[in-house]
Amino acid sequence: MTTTSSSSSPSPEPAVSAAELPGYEPGAWAIDPVHSEIAFAVRHLGVANVRGRFDEFEGEIVLAENPLESSVTATIRTASVSTAHEQRDNHIRSADFLHVEEFPEMTFRSTGVRSGDGEGFLLDGELSVRGVTRPVTLDLELHGFGKGYEGRSVVGFTATTRIGRKDFGVTGGTVGATLGDTIKITLDVEASRA
Repeated sequence: MTTTSSSSSPSPEPAVSAAELPGYEPGAWAIDPVHSEIAFAVRHLGVANVRGRFDEFEGEIVLAENPLESSVTATIRTASVSTAHEQRDNHIRSADFLHVEEFPEMTFRSTGVRSGDGEGFLLDGELSVRGVTRPVTLDLELHGFGKGYEGRSVVGFTATTRIGRKDFGVTGGTVGATLGDTIKITLDVEASRA
């Protein structure tokens, strides 16, 4: 999710066909929070990375007949942030960072899918944090389709992006001076056929 947006108009002929993706099934897929992770990392004092994750989230992937017309929506509960340090987690929940009392959710809504380099994809969308919405682009690596519990169809992928925290009003208060502006986000997602 880079905060640099690039819009693209759909082409009449898809650059990727469903036939090129073994196991591809058009329709709605629900993100499985038990087998998925939303993680982030930010540089501290310019020398080390502080890592964390969000434990409560949900989302839906709608795969279209033309894969490049598919869509994604997701909602993340901001209070579920965890960095394995209680004092730091409470500070991140405060008005200096995510201000969870006023903004209990972050949301993502896709606006387009493009073919990326090699076999990957680019997922364009809008990320809303602290009431600020910015365009973002995720580099998406599709791991494939398979069968899960009771034969239910599953899909897995990894998506990465970088955002500027100040673009979303996340200053960090006095601690903000010790943190890098760029946050790396990594999503490891498993979804099952709804």
